[in-house]
Amino acid sequence: MGTLTALFAELGETLGQLGRLGFGRLGFLRLREALVAAGLLGLLALAVIVVRAVRAERPGRYRIALPALVPGGRRSGWSILRHAPFLLFLAGLPLFVVALAAPHVSLVREETTYPGHRITILIDASLSMNSAFSTRQLRAGNTFLANVSAAEYFVRRRMDGPYHDLVALIEFGSQAYIVTPFTNDYENILLSIGLIGTPEEYRRFPDHGTLIMGAINRGVQLFRTFDFLDASGNLIVIFSDGQDTHAVYEDQSLDDILREASDNRIPVYFIRTSYDQELGDLLPDQVWKEAVERTGGRFFPAANEEMIIEAVHEIDHVTRYATRDPRFAPFALGGGLFWTAALGLALCSGTFRTFP
Repeated sequence: MGTLTALFAELGETLGQLGRLGFGRLGFLRLREALVAAGLLGLLALAVIVVRAVRAERPGRYRIALPALVPGGRRSGWSILRHAPFLLFLAGLPLFVVALAAPHVSLVREETTYPGHRITILIDASLSMNSAFSTRQLRAGNTFLANVSAAEYFVRRRMDGPYHDLVALIEFGSQAYIVTPFTNDYENILLSIGLIGTPEEYRRFPDHGTLIMGAINRGVQLFRTFDFLDASGNLIVIFSDGQDTHAVYEDQSLDDILREASDNRIPVYFIRTSYDQELGDLLPDQVWKEAVERTGGRFFPAANEEMIIEAVHEIDHVTRYATRDPRFAPFALGGGLFWTAALGLALCSGTFRTFP
């Protein structure tokens, strides 16, 4: 009896979500996967129709034709109802696809006590970061020094604001190295950034390849090590030129690594610093843009110093804690009801066992 009561309570809650859907605020975590699934279903249905059409027997060779007993008889207008199961199946299909896309609504709660965030800063020290980058306010020399200066500028903004962040610093090339684990000592982080942000230290960095996926994976591991995965307010900030076309890291694809960040509510903010290169000018841009936005973060194609500073300001304004409230249940329930009704009609009467 208790199980039945719980079932009805869950059903009531699911139906209650219908009035709180807020279609204008819906986001989708698995939109690409849902579109692929819908495409495969469409191709499967098309294949079935083609096979039935090819295998259909032509009348006249193996059939005996009889004259109509009632010439001119009219078909009943109710005959269209024989297609009801198929129509119900079609009605449930878009609901199933939407449910598969993992719809959610972001619930934002303001924190008046300014408890701060847990921020992991990733700085790219690969060889490609030695390219020229024109600056006036940030440190001059090359793209690496401009990025180091931008990271320092970001930390100082957090330091001057009403925040109490925990900040970690990771420097990466083909491997990711934890320079400073999570600390609330801003001065310590600034000291660490200053130590790695010199031309001499950049030249001494032992690993000048580029593997951004490995750095993100190390950042997520750092949150796990400090048992922060269940906390709100986590984020990763990447400073890199984005010159990375690797598709796999330790048998994990980019989608797998970014999905782990997304599932643990760790948005990734990527400031792609490549001088005079707009969005799409670099081959990996679109891949990284789609990937980080699925985590709830943003991709900033910074082609000049002003765009870097603007991106830093925007990330600095992320001072609200957002959680995702799943909204797939009403869509899954609606699709299930349509398909159950279609199956019931087909099983209860042979009249409904048709396929257009």
